[in-house]
Amino acid sequence: MSHHTYKHIELTGSSEKNIEDAIQSALTKASESLHGMRWFEVTDTRGHIEDGRVSHWQVTIKVGFTLD
Repeated sequence: MSHHTYKHIELTGSSEKNIEDAIQSALTKASESLHGMRWFEVTDTRGHIEDGRVSHWQVTIKVGFTLD
């Protein structure tokens, strides 16, 4: 069994579509400069309201990645 040490960071993604797209937006951007991402945990979900409707979502996630 191999042992891993993880570092985690907090990211917030946004989307006009849905929560899943907000999460994917954050992960896609982070993957441009981080490697070894292994897991995420949703820590906060918010939405912006315009004219009585959800205009966009913001989702904060904690992302864990392995250290080299």
